[in-house]
Amino acid sequence: MIVETIYLTIVLAPLIGAIIAGLWRNQVGKAGAHWVTIIGVGISCVLSIYVLLGFTHGDAESQNLSLYTWMVSDGLRFEIGFLVDQLTAMMMAVVTFVSLMVHIYTVGYMAHEEGYQRFFSYIALFTFSMLMLVMSNNFMQLFFGWEAVGLVSYLLIGFYFKKETAIFANLKAFLVNRVGDFGFILGIAAIAMYTNSLDYAEVFEKSAGLANEQITVFPGTSWSLMTVICVLLFIGAMGKSAQMPLHVWLPDSMEGPTPISALIHAATMVTAGIFMVARMSPLYELSETALSFVLIIGATTAFFTGLIGIVQNDIKRVVAYSTLSQLGYMIAALGASAYAAGVFHLMTHAFFKALLFLAAGSVIIGMHHDQDIRNMGGIRKYMPITWITSLLGSLALIGTPFFSGFFSKDAIIESVHLADRFGTNYAYYLLVAGVFVTALYSFRMFFLVFHGNGPRDEHAKAHLHESPWVVTVPLVLLAIPSVVIGWFTIEPMLFGEFFKDAIYVDSANDVLAHMGEGYHGALGFVVHGVMQAPFWLALGGFLTAWYIYMMKPSIALDIKVRFDWLYTILDRKYGFDELFQFVFAGGSRMLGKIFWKGGDQFLIDGVAVNGSAHGVGWLASVARYLQTGFLNHYAIAMILGLIGLVGWFVILQ
Repeated sequence: MIVETIYLTIVLAPLIGAIIAGLWRNQVGKAGAHWVTIIGVGISCVLSIYVLLGFTHGDAESQNLSLYTWMVSDGLRFEIGFLVDQLTAMMMAVVTFVSLMVHIYTVGYMAHEEGYQRFFSYIALFTFSMLMLVMSNNFMQLFFGWEAVGLVSYLLIGFYFKKETAIFANLKAFLVNRVGDFGFILGIAAIAMYTNSLDYAEVFEKSAGLANEQITVFPGTSWSLMTVICVLLFIGAMGKSAQMPLHVWLPDSMEGPTPISALIHAATMVTAGIFMVARMSPLYELSETALSFVLIIGATTAFFTGLIGIVQNDIKRVVAYSTLSQLGYMIAALGASAYAAGVFHLMTHAFFKALLFLAAGSVIIGMHHDQDIRNMGGIRKYMPITWITSLLGSLALIGTPFFSGFFSKDAIIESVHLADRFGTNYAYYLLVAGVFVTALYSFRMFFLVFHGNGPRDEHAKAHLHESPWVVTVPLVLLAIPSVVIGWFTIEPMLFGEFFKDAIYVDSANDVLAHMGEGYHGALGFVVHGVMQAPFWLALGGFLTAWYIYMMKPSIALDIKVRFDWLYTILDRKYGFDELFQFVFAGGSRMLGKIFWKGGDQFLIDGVAVNGSAHGVGWLASVARYLQTGFLNHYAIAMILGLIGLVGWFVILQ
């Protein structure tokens, strides 16, 4: 009972705060809205950390609780319940901690914005939705949380609903995610059809017996059932976790206020797909084909979206493309069966990516909402706390030794290198090359923003100063785990037994166990790492950014002129926006117009509705001539009718 109460409190505390801040926003006012949501998320955060500590100290056991049955249909149970194990506890702690930092930060960032109470209601509701997703013990509740985070992200991306670009961005995010969610719900339907259950434990228990099951998707073809299910589920993850080609919505999500950018990109929404695949590891381990598909998509996204980040000039969009790239690393780890490495990078990335987004927001505040990094420079003199925390976040992002990102990113690259399945060589070289790209775009942004001669706008320079404490305190609190958490958690998460009950890996695919044979502590991992290619590529990317953007800025312009074709490709994001706009969106509109003109106007309106009306009118006009009102006419008609009937019977005889 106590355990159930704790879990319910973790989930419901943010929801209660969201309801109060949203429905009674006029009564509680601005202060009431932020206090009630911060307290709600704070309670959830404290209890989540308490649950996590129970698992780390060995005092807690996995709990699979069904709270109530919503519906039973033909033996299929639709339930609400919680599965809390090590994976869930880690996700709960990360989601609530980052969300709490974002709530506190929002007090300063949104202080003078309209819709202040509405924004706090939305972000608290976002936290509730993500907690429902990660704590679910069945596919129905997973789907509820999956769709709920999509709905709230739609509301938050379009928070400035009077801006046409914001409305376009949130609609784009909503529609692209619907594409992924269509595959996701088909995967869940296939699971329900073949296992007659939506409960994780039952599905995983029955899945081994379905490993050799074949189904016919198209006439004359036979497909592995588990491959179809896993690929369909992963299509959902491609939408939520923004993997190519369903990645196009994430950069446009920058239209929302900066705090929600941090929340979407660090702890909620985009991490849902990573978590889902890790949770479904017992299914994915039954399909080598699905794992290869996951691996190739992840590596492709990691490298090619990172390249786009090099040419971005909006400070938030640089960080956004960084998120796309880092999500690709996590997905690639999952495809290599290194699920623990993927969620380990999810955890470390949540801290330094939230830090980088919130630091970008601090810069935007100082620059009076100018987001173009070409108009910045020299800000470190005016915003020292933002400068040092941004430096720490950037060093963590590029995988600097001893920083958290070093441990998680190197573990992913080494895992992919050790994996033995189709696509591993392709993925490995892209991930290694991506390290150089990450360092280049990260420190291009860092040097252009914080170093150099200072802002071009003298008015902006005169009013530059450090952000208020409600902005800088979350930066400092996020910088601490960005630096140290990898050092303390790499051994239990990757080479220990922290995830032993939460993640299943077939012994033949256990690349982390193979890697662990040569593991000799965190320091040994660092020593080994500095002798590998990723470290030197990261250093090369850092030095390249320093030389081009600090020492010889003319080189950047020369490269742009010489390789204008490449710059155009990257600036246009490989044409994916045009592809979706003209082929899919345009094609859908054309198809809708055909159905409208041919189906609605011609068949329904023209033939069915108006046609029947005209037909009745024509028949009535003809029948009118038969109703003359003369008795002799009616008598003749009756005689003719009688003759006709008599003749009919004579013929039949």
